[in-house]
Amino acid sequence: MGEVAMTINDSKMYFNRELSWLKFNTRVLNEAKNTHIPLLERLKFVAIYGTNLDEFYMIRVAGLKRLYASGITEVGADKLTPLQQLKSIREYLDKEKRTLESVFKEIQSGLAKEGMHIKQVSQLNSEQKAKLYEYFLHYLYPVIVPVVVDSTHPFPHLNNLSFAIALRLKSLQDGSVKFAMVRISRLLPRFVEIEGGVFITIEDIVGEFASELFGDYEILSYVPFRITRNADMEIEEEEADDFIEIMSEGLKTRRKGEVVRLEVGVDKDNSLLHFINSHLNVDPKDIYAYNIPLNLSGLWELVGSKAYAHLTTPPFNPKILPPLQGNVDLLSTIESEDILLFHPYESFDPVVNFIQSAAKDPDVLSIRMTLYRVGKNSPIVKALIQAAENNKQVTALVELKARFDEENNLHWAHSLESAGAHVIYGVPGLKVHAKIALVIKKIGNTLKEYVHLSTGNYNPSTAKIYTDISLLTCNEAFAKDAIKLFHSLSTGSSYRTKLDCLMIAPTQIKPKILELIENEAKKGAEGQIIMKCNAFVDVDVIAALYKASMAGVKIDLIVRGVCALRPGVKGVSENIRVFSIIGKYLEHARIYYFKNDSVGVYFASADIMPRNLERRVEILTPSLNTQMSKRLMEILKMQLNDNVQMYELQSNGEYQKVQSTQKAFSSQLAYEEYVNAIYGDSVRNDELSKAKKLAKRMLKES
Repeated sequence: MGEVAMTINDSKMYFNRELSWLKFNTRVLNEAKNTHIPLLERLKFVAIYGTNLDEFYMIRVAGLKRLYASGITEVGADKLTPLQQLKSIREYLDKEKRTLESVFKEIQSGLAKEGMHIKQVSQLNSEQKAKLYEYFLHYLYPVIVPVVVDSTHPFPHLNNLSFAIALRLKSLQDGSVKFAMVRISRLLPRFVEIEGGVFITIEDIVGEFASELFGDYEILSYVPFRITRNADMEIEEEEADDFIEIMSEGLKTRRKGEVVRLEVGVDKDNSLLHFINSHLNVDPKDIYAYNIPLNLSGLWELVGSKAYAHLTTPPFNPKILPPLQGNVDLLSTIESEDILLFHPYESFDPVVNFIQSAAKDPDVLSIRMTLYRVGKNSPIVKALIQAAENNKQVTALVELKARFDEENNLHWAHSLESAGAHVIYGVPGLKVHAKIALVIKKIGNTLKEYVHLSTGNYNPSTAKIYTDISLLTCNEAFAKDAIKLFHSLSTGSSYRTKLDCLMIAPTQIKPKILELIENEAKKGAEGQIIMKCNAFVDVDVIAALYKASMAGVKIDLIVRGVCALRPGVKGVSENIRVFSIIGKYLEHARIYYFKNDSVGVYFASADIMPRNLERRVEILTPSLNTQMSKRLMEILKMQLNDNVQMYELQSNGEYQKVQSTQKAFSSQLAYEEYVNAIYGDSVRNDELSKAKKLAKRMLKES
């Protein structure tokens, strides 16, 4: 029987978003299997895998459950109903659980050979047990709260991601069997090192010595468990008089969201599981029993262990390259040329320095910026507070709806207001995800504007592990647009605002991208498109790419995470290839290239998702000089040459590691080398010859 030809509108031409995300997380887990990288680096990928899955359950699965409960069967382009999606997710994770357990055990035994032992109490000798007992008495016994669950002591409320142990007890008085639990505070360490290189999980210690907590009982058995609640806050902004108040309330309700997943240790007779779930009522299909430690994000403690630094990849030291090297005056350097940075290979310090020097400069009148995720102890926010105290006009748009960073952002918003800054708390109905800063300085009788535009957040810690593009410029057209954008944010008119040179969502980016794709389609086989982003799910953009592919345009997509587009289907998408790079750094930059466009290459804060293009304020920045375009194209070409960290999406939805007979080429490691060579040459003032040679070698096959 011959294959039935597919059309653009066929539901089989669109992969389901949630299932595509699971495949992304599998690619993360695959890195934990990679024996070419150090052991703690592999463990780090297990931690990332676990943290990712937590968030997926809190938001995506919780959302699907809510849709199902509401009786909504409306579906996306892939036509899967909420129930079908939930079923597929559970089946997928059930299968993957075995892989996760075996990978963890493999890393565990590898670490033991290197002197780092993750053990259970039962594996310890009597001397070690005695040390553990001392630790329990001094550090745990005073702070943990045991509860025997009965009519007078109800099962306590557990917050989202709470971790506890459940126990089955036998009364020494009358032999009756009771159930109890002990909550384990997040403030306690996840692993305790009882002597050089021997680590025990906290729940195992509490379980082992629980008889000290329940004096009248014999401990029959215990099992650790952990719950995940719905953490997706729905805020009715229109009804909110005070947005801050409602955000603070929302954060409290997050702790109380319905339980959407229960993780539990292996329970021999299931009696403890029944006890736990009789109080939580989790759908049995969302209960996962593991025989490895729960709460994988706790593994970061081991990954960061200084004594075992030799089992991690040596950290790359980000460089400051010319023209910013040495003790330069940053603002006057930006006046003379545009500066494009590629983090984390290039240091984030110049961006921090940009705000700090503006805060101190007596001639700077105004600083305006958007703050999405800034992190704790933010040097940028501290500089803004200093600027406001120095009587400069400071305007900060603090996005209170930045998921999981709301609390942090509320704290900074209050601090900025106290210092006299003008704080805008987002725009009703839209999330502000654009990354932009504007500094205005008085020079003689004129005003000079300086603009920073980026694909990443103003967060120095994530800037060390996320790859992002940053531009520092005095381009007048950008400055004019930046002023207009900040006016629209403070008046709440972002729904209608259009800029002249920069493009913003929700009004301009999507139409522009569709126009650029259409323009390439008109050129047929002469057309070429390269798009690099984190997620690709917008159906209109996907359909436009299918049409361009049918017209003969060569299309390469580099998509780290979710991709709903099905490549390689004859007659529809055979000219489209989709790649994903998973490596040491989290690929976060968005770069878009269209061969026949007069600008050609753009970078953006926006992914190709309806939420970014239609429900957020985002910026698409055109590259307006040849040097910058050349840099952005180098990045794209190097990534497309990767044959170490690269996966290719097959037309059946599976991802295959790209194999090559050529010399191994990792784009991330190559870029480290490249930056090191430029840095080395500039230090030696050797006319960048080495770097140029290296760049040539790297790019000759592109």
